[in-house]
Amino acid sequence: MKQEKRIFAPSELIINEDGSCFHLHLRPEQLADKVILVGDPARVNTVADHFDSRECEVSSREFHTITGTYKGKRITCQSHGIGCDNIDIVMTELDTLANIDYNTRTEKDEHRTLTCVRIGTCGGLQPFTPTGCFVASVKSIGFDGLLNYYAGRNKVCDLQLEEAFKKHMQWDPIKGAPYVSVADQQLIDQIAQDDMVRGYTISCGGFYGPQGRQLRADIADPQQNEKVEAFEYDGMRICNFEMESSALAGLASLLGHRAMTCCMVIANRYAQEMNTAYKNSIDTLITKVLDRI
Repeated sequence: MKQEKRIFAPSELIINEDGSCFHLHLRPEQLADKVILVGDPARVNTVADHFDSRECEVSSREFHTITGTYKGKRITCQSHGIGCDNIDIVMTELDTLANIDYNTRTEKDEHRTLTCVRIGTCGGLQPFTPTGCFVASVKSIGFDGLLNYYAGRNKVCDLQLEEAFKKHMQWDPIKGAPYVSVADQQLIDQIAQDDMVRGYTISCGGFYGPQGRQLRADIADPQQNEKVEAFEYDGMRICNFEMESSALAGLASLLGHRAMTCCMVIANRYAQEMNTAYKNSIDTLITKVLDRI
């Protein structure tokens, strides 16, 4: 007996009057299969400046979208703002555009797989991640807790790495449970090739205290970054801090999409160096991703 399709209620799947998804304001036909994600809404234009043509542009809050073509490839560039909470919105709504029929509010019969590459900036944590280098996040340790709210998180996470990390850090459970999401390995090979550093990434729930920056408010664990820098598992080290890769890789895996994050190091926490003029050089990473996606 054929199972009846679930109908997603208006309170759960929120569709705007123009037929677009609630936050992104995109309609299903405006989404390409290849998606480049960036944090800064202004960086969408930086990416799209490389396009041969543009077919649509949409802006809503921090969510800015341009879909066009690059060397014959149809690509959507989507901004997500800062933090894993925004990734929850963006990845979920992109999935609804791809895999839910907005007219019937039911899941489509055939699954559409998106390929998502996030181009970001990060803080390097090792001597071999100096400012200006590119890091591909093979696995991401989420300090944010987002994936813990979804059933099936254990199936898409590296549970052994989670336990090894918590033991090494003497993890305080008051911070919530960290999770380790895994990027799509084939996509990592496709994008990172031989000119990006591969390693683990920590996605933090904030820019200051969660990343060990102490200004006027004292942080709970002053040795956090020293312990992070010393952690090693299965021949890999934690290369960088950023704020989105864990949620992206985890949600993409749960929803049946391919995703990864690659970042340019703009600060090296180990050497206490910062490059505030990074916007002039990130275009090199953008071009690499556009050519390889």
